[in-house]
Amino acid sequence: MTEKTVLNATHRALGARMVDFGGWDMPINYGSQIEEHHAVRRDAGMFDVSHMTVIDLHGARVREFLRRLLANSVDKLKAHGKALYACMLNERGGVIDDLIVYFLGDAHYRLVVNAATRAKDLAWIQQQAQAFGVEVKERPEFAMVAVQGPNARAKVIGLLHEADRARIEKLGKFAAAAAQGLHGMPLFVARTGYTGEDGFEIIVPAEHAVALWQALAAVGVAPAGLGARDTLRLEAGMNLYGQDMDETVSPWEANLGWTVALDEGRDFIGRAALEKQRAEGVRRVMVGLVLDEKGVLRHGQKVLTANGEGEILSGSFAPTLEKAVALARIPAGEPGAVRVDIRGRELPVRLVKYPFVRDGKPCDGI
Repeated sequence: MTEKTVLNATHRALGARMVDFGGWDMPINYGSQIEEHHAVRRDAGMFDVSHMTVIDLHGARVREFLRRLLANSVDKLKAHGKALYACMLNERGGVIDDLIVYFLGDAHYRLVVNAATRAKDLAWIQQQAQAFGVEVKERPEFAMVAVQGPNARAKVIGLLHEADRARIEKLGKFAAAAAQGLHGMPLFVARTGYTGEDGFEIIVPAEHAVALWQALAAVGVAPAGLGARDTLRLEAGMNLYGQDMDETVSPWEANLGWTVALDEGRDFIGRAALEKQRAEGVRRVMVGLVLDEKGVLRHGQKVLTANGEGEILSGSFAPTLEKAVALARIPAGEPGAVRVDIRGRELPVRLVKYPFVRDGKPCDGI
């Protein structure tokens, strides 16, 4: 049965077009997907991301456990509220999921993992946690709203209790803190996101989610669906689990080597496989592509290089650039002239470093 977030009726009342996304009934758009995309790039937009899974970890050995579970090192988290993007790997070095981990105390960390991988993530985490005596607690009583865009932070801060505003305004990137909304609404405000824009991801008790959504709408934050979220994250060069990487793909092959911490003396799950792959040489690499001609780049299209075939992972029309872009995985080595097979036509594409868009503007060379 398809699951619904607490904001489902709110989306339907706004005329949202709903789709099944990872077993959840979610809004793809509320009208114009491109207008929603531009609202986030130019002002502020909000997304219902309550389908994401919040997991709290408690225990005296929880840091030791996370040092084993994650390829990135939680030892980087020194201050309360700091966050880290990390991959959780299998023994072969494949990505089980990518997630964000928050340091909330010596015996308390919080994970936010993907919706479609909820069941396997929970099973894997619980299995690994047993040896460390760590309690794994899913938090389905929470909803989550992402507010993103150049004016997003100011609009959220204006809705906070006056005593919290200055503190949240000073919150650094990849950090979180508790705050009160108007009328005492309890919020967990994280300066994180999946759009390439500044903003917050706000965890709120489900009973307050509709009031928070309505308050944000009242100050001019535009509702945005999963369609705009996908084009925004693609322009920002952010991976989508299940499309750009999965359990058969290592962080090296997903251009996520920067999330792997090979710190001395830490034997995380998948480390031996990653070290072996790096020593032997990675056979596949992930690259950015730009199509300057008319056409759309789509998942599954063949990418033709001098070293053989690759494929497009994520591809779409990029509204900020007004042209098609893609993330693709191709054979390692000098690729030569790169082409994409679009319905039997081989069109030339430019191989570029991504992100494609930063701070609302095209990156150099795009």
